[in-house]
Amino acid sequence: MIAQPTISSKRWIAKPFPNSVEQQGAIETLTNSLGVSPFLAALLVQRGIQTYEEARTFFRPEIEHLHNPFEMKDMERAIMRLQMAMLPERQEKILIYGDYDVDGTTSVALVYGFLKNYHSAIDYYIPDRYKEGYGISQQGIRWAADNGFSLIIALDCGIKSVERVAEAKELGVDFIICDHHRPGSELPDAAAVLDPKRDDCQYPYKELSGCGVGFKLLQAFCLQKEIPLEQLYPYLDLVAVSIASDIVPLTGENRVMAYYGLKHLNATPRTGLKALIKIAGFSRELDITNLVFGLGPRINAAGRIQHAKAAVQLLLAASEEEADEFAMAINKHNNSRREFDSSMTEQALAMIRDSDALTHAKSTVLYDATWHKGVIGIVASRCIEHFHRPTIILTQSNDKVAGSARSVPGFDVYEAIEECADLLEQFGGHTFAAGMTMSVTNIDAFRQKFEEVVARTIKEEHLMPLIDIDLPLDFSEISDKLFRIVKQMGPFGPYNLQPTFMTEEVYLVSEPIIMKEKHLKINVRQGDTAFRKSGQTLTAIGFGFAHLADQLRPGQPFSICYQVEQNHYNGNTTLQLMLKDVKV
Repeated sequence: MIAQPTISSKRWIAKPFPNSVEQQGAIETLTNSLGVSPFLAALLVQRGIQTYEEARTFFRPEIEHLHNPFEMKDMERAIMRLQMAMLPERQEKILIYGDYDVDGTTSVALVYGFLKNYHSAIDYYIPDRYKEGYGISQQGIRWAADNGFSLIIALDCGIKSVERVAEAKELGVDFIICDHHRPGSELPDAAAVLDPKRDDCQYPYKELSGCGVGFKLLQAFCLQKEIPLEQLYPYLDLVAVSIASDIVPLTGENRVMAYYGLKHLNATPRTGLKALIKIAGFSRELDITNLVFGLGPRINAAGRIQHAKAAVQLLLAASEEEADEFAMAINKHNNSRREFDSSMTEQALAMIRDSDALTHAKSTVLYDATWHKGVIGIVASRCIEHFHRPTIILTQSNDKVAGSARSVPGFDVYEAIEECADLLEQFGGHTFAAGMTMSVTNIDAFRQKFEEVVARTIKEEHLMPLIDIDLPLDFSEISDKLFRIVKQMGPFGPYNLQPTFMTEEVYLVSEPIIMKEKHLKINVRQGDTAFRKSGQTLTAIGFGFAHLADQLRPGQPFSICYQVEQNHYNGNTTLQLMLKDVKV
């Protein structure tokens, strides 16, 4: 671990340098076979890439690297039931049912959009966030039964809907469940339950998004029906949006699907996403970050503010006029969402600061009956930015209390919530995010028990923001070639993060510049200019770092951690450093 800060309160954790004999041999092999510097070879070895073949697979993912979908438990049963519904003599009505977030709406657009080419008796259903809540709802099942649907394909939900699936069966409605959340102790009695996280599922990759599981269903459908997979691959743009927005690991199959999904998004995006890209103001090649912060929140805003069906309509839009209309409406919802987000976050932070107990707690659990249910997850994340600890934001939802939880790296918030299950009516989620429902009378007891669980299980280092440093980097190594190769290591996301470098003994070349009263711009050189006059000067940008301007002085050395980016301005492209943190 690097020395404690005098400016920053974040932990800088340097990843181990690949120093073993085997790793050193791999660095030499990659240096020679790829024609890269030993530094870049070390960066690859640090990520587990040791041979030319592994590097080729990493830098050039192939669609053929996707696993056989029939390795997933219940896939044969799912395809058999789907094909039965499509038989000419049966022509069953199929309902595509999905959650109201980005993963759910992209899943519905994917499966409905593809299957309607092969079956006309098909429709889709998105539950109302406020009237029906998360997952399979009684209202949705009744609507399906009343309208003659005999098969529901549930996407991004359903793995814990044991009672609802049983109720549907009594009404003559079968389920194929495509989920990626952790199952409970009992699986629903469905025609098929597709979830790679099932204990009895031997599928090689466990971290698919809900949309990813839906894609595997369609992949199996194509293989069974001998439909060319090339007809399915253009739908990977939707899968890429779900992978980015649901913050699943960008490894294995997710990385392959995100890689090709981004290719489709940047070359021939579907009409709805093209309209969203335009209204978000993106003019250059999209990456995962653009999806996370640009497209995802806008798609999510439809369900947060009104009804998520509008998001599916946008994603399925056939004409540009229709797509532009939906995109404009969704963008307005996103602006409203930002207003709710800002005011609620201010209230939540004030509640913490005004309470000595909350300020010094290991967790945050806040409740306000007036808060907008569609934004509580975002507010939880905002609170973590200020108070780095597991956070749950609760609000009134009909006659119950609904909550959204977010965690910090290294702490499993789902397991902590599971220990409080006796106080909850419903809960679900995964390591870093979860949702729950409880009675109003249980709020205080839940807050107390959750704090006890977190205080007992969390480590002190989890309560301090963490920055992983890949490698120390000398400014002499920073070049256009380094940037190009690092960029090819994408798409970046969890478990394949964009490399973060650290450089010590950095000095100011000129006075710091404050931009828009919030951001910092500095020109820096490594080593005292009196001794290293030939070293290159680089511009570094720190968003939200304006407060450091008075603490950095000419002649005073400091350390920076950063990512190498390109700056496009007035037709010129230059390299710049995006600061992650600064330490004197």
